Amino acid sequence: MSTATDQGVRRWWDADGGWSTADAAGTVLVIDSWLVDEGRVRGLDRHAGRFRSACDRCSETGAAQTNRFLRAVAESLPARGRWFPRVELVQIGSRTRLRMWLRPAPPRTATVRLWTATGPDRRRLPAVKGADLDHLASLRAAAATAGADEALLISAEGHVVEGASTSIVWWRGDTLCGPPPGPGLLPGITRALLGELAGTAGHQVVTERATAPDLADVPVWTLNALHGIRPVTEGLGRFQDTDAAAAERWQSRLAALAVPAGASLIPVVNP
Repeated sequence: MSTATDQGVRRWWDADGGWSTADAAGTVLVIDSWLVDEGRVRGLDRHAGRFRSACDRCSETGAAQTNRFLRAVAESLPARGRWFPRVELVQIGSRTRLRMWLRPAPPRTATVRLWTATGPDRRRLPAVKGADLDHLASLRAAAATAGADEALLISAEGHVVEGASTSIVWWRGDTLCGPPPGPGLLPGITRALLGELAGTAGHQVVTERATAPDLADVPVWTLNALHGIRPVTEGLGRFQDTDAAAAERWQSRLAALAVPAGASLIPVVNP
């Protein structure tokens, strides 16, 4: 048996509450991840809820066991350094198991260049993070080959949906906009947090279907747990120096939401 705090190593979590060494075996069904910065996390309860809901959809693990796993993960996160842990539901033969991968966090980047994926959106379960892991990784690799940082997904109708690992939002004046929710969109945690911050600050928050030409003259941001807010400099929308300054102001507001990881999950209660 071992702890979950060994750097860069995968660990199985067992029903008895113990950790054991794992490898990369199995088929990953569900994942979630978040930034841990000096022991503090923003929206960990929401990441846990999204992961738990996806596990309920993809297996018979049970909410109580998933809750215990997530509590054990939160309690084992390092109090120092920057980390980007990943929790996984994995298919091993005819059963599923829960696994944690404690990874050092890559450096944050302040802006992003987009590359538009060609052809229709081929994801099987867009609303389940991890269900299309290999496909999305291949899209990000194609974006990198094209000199970009992220792959942009477009619906069959030509509407902007999201990035391979990011939510997409844009500003029309003082109004924060983004694609409407639905089965073709991952419920973005950072997008939800930003929307709440914007609403509290008096901004209107709306959803709309927009094509790339519809966004030619507005600032566009990508959002995710690792990087937070990144203005798009190439591939969608328009970019000005003032856009970067505005994004950093909102990034500071997001960062202020972080709390100690162990305090951000409610106590486990059997459903």
